[in-house]
Amino acid sequence: MDNETKGTLLVLLTALSSGLAIVINRFFVLKVEPVIFTAIRALFIGILFFFLSKRFETTPPQVNLRQLFSLGLIGGSVAFLLFFTGLKMTTGGRAAFIHKTLPIWVAILAVWFLKEKLSKIHVVAVSIALIGLAVMESGNLPGTITNGDLLILAATLLWAVENTLAKKFMNLGESNWRVTFGRMFFGSLILFGFAAFVGKLPLVFYLQPMQWLYIAVSTLMLTIYVLTWYWGLRYINLSKATGLLLVSPVISLISGVIILGEIIYPLQLIGSLGILIGCGLLAKTKSERMVSASELP
Repeated sequence: MDNETKGTLLVLLTALSSGLAIVINRFFVLKVEPVIFTAIRALFIGILFFFLSKRFETTPPQVNLRQLFSLGLIGGSVAFLLFFTGLKMTTGGRAAFIHKTLPIWVAILAVWFLKEKLSKIHVVAVSIALIGLAVMESGNLPGTITNGDLLILAATLLWAVENTLAKKFMNLGESNWRVTFGRMFFGSLILFGFAAFVGKLPLVFYLQPMQWLYIAVSTLMLTIYVLTWYWGLRYINLSKATGLLLVSPVISLISGVIILGEIIYPLQLIGSLGILIGCGLLAKTKSERMVSASELP
């Protein structure tokens, strides 16, 4: 199997795990304070990937701890804090839709900083998928922009920056194992620090058994997500990978019907078809970079 196919399949597995996680999380009724919840998950996953990096990676690090720390700061902590704050000021549906604009911002950064090439088919494919998403989520489209919407957008932009940095580090030869470790582990430390600053850290000691079960299952789902995402990102362009993630709402919709007996409405069906067509076209595109004069032989 060539790297393009391998990376594409891994990212599609990321979209599958993301879509299923949304449905599975509906079974949990016990709530956990969001910052504590995110910090605990990230800490466990960060430690896991520290040992995985020792096990599977034999080459010396290509980036330093300060650079890995930047991933945790930007994408693993600050973005989450902005997202959770914004979520209190807007609806979950609007937040989900704004977050799904990630491929737009990533494409801009990927072309600018990573010198990725966007073919006409790539642009058309992502456009079709985004139009399908807009149709599918038409009820969640922002009418008037609220402060919560802006905070969600800010978080989305930070995740775009973090993913661009992660791909940049991998382009320099850093392993996906170390990149995942940096993003999750340092992000967890910052989140725990924030929780301590606002007086929420003691909540860790009052978590109930069912809440720990909730955290454990969610951690497993997130582990699958970050494993397949950063591993796939090692092989294909960032702009292609983020576009393929648009499949996840379709997975959630289908899973909701099968697992929860939910009803599919006509606009959701039409929108899903658009997403599948767009992502199907995108999956067939090749990852290419623009070669600068300094890189020519």
